[in-house]
Amino acid sequence: MRIELKDIRKSFGEKEVLKGVSLAAEGGRAFGLLGRNGAGKTTSIRILMDVFPADSGEILFEGKAIDYRSVQFGYLPEERGLYPKKKIGEQLIYFAELKGMRRSAAAKAVDGWLERLGMAEYRGKRLDTLSKGNQQKIQLVTALAHDPQIIILDEPFSGLDPVNAMLLKDVVREEIARGKIVLFSSHQMNYIEEFCDSIAIINGGQVVLSGELHEIKRNYPRNRLVVRSGQCGEIASAFGGSMEGERDCVMITLKSPEDKGQVMRRLTEGYDIDEIKVFEPSLNDIFVEYAH
Repeated sequence: MRIELKDIRKSFGEKEVLKGVSLAAEGGRAFGLLGRNGAGKTTSIRILMDVFPADSGEILFEGKAIDYRSVQFGYLPEERGLYPKKKIGEQLIYFAELKGMRRSAAAKAVDGWLERLGMAEYRGKRLDTLSKGNQQKIQLVTALAHDPQIIILDEPFSGLDPVNAMLLKDVVREEIARGKIVLFSSHQMNYIEEFCDSIAIINGGQVVLSGELHEIKRNYPRNRLVVRSGQCGEIASAFGGSMEGERDCVMITLKSPEDKGQVMRRLTEGYDIDEIKVFEPSLNDIFVEYAH
């Protein structure tokens, strides 16, 4: 599966919010849509989901104009939207029915997801009796119960403790393995970096960087080595390196990337090395560079 936004433009009044956004996401892979608040991420998502139309441009699914009657979306919004006073099971079934499921199939799917997420005991309880993290898991069921082809997760890890975050990670990996298109939108760069094969950064209504994340990183100069060792002080003195944030870490800048092998050999032969690797910028570093 493949979904594409091609030259999407959108204005509200005289303000042009999207200025020709183009991006593509594929099944079996996670795609990260990044940008500062107001950059155009949410507008792009809403146009993708047919909440409102673009002024121009097109959305393609499998290379053809998307037919929203046959393509199912699952959406976990940043602003949660369930009914706090209603029983959890009832409203989950209701939302699944809105997505076209028969009631019996919806009930079966909801029960399966509640069991999968360790929430079966809360089926008959009101949503407002749950913790924020458990409410988040219930909201996730609304995004997945109808078995959508395209899953959009907006700040999915917000409010989750480490145990529930790990559970959500497992669920997301399962959906990716099933060939789903999974689109992340988040400011938590560590999760995007962990999951996403490709990214697009939107700034000022335009895509300013897109592509495979590992290729983007490899395009940065590869002339720095990160070394971890109990002898970092000596290494820094001998190689003109700079000590990094951690005491056992030193950064060595090479005259040329081609010197990498030679310097690595000198380090491993002369010092007790715990780890040595070519420095690559983090996604957070890249985001700050392109979204400032």
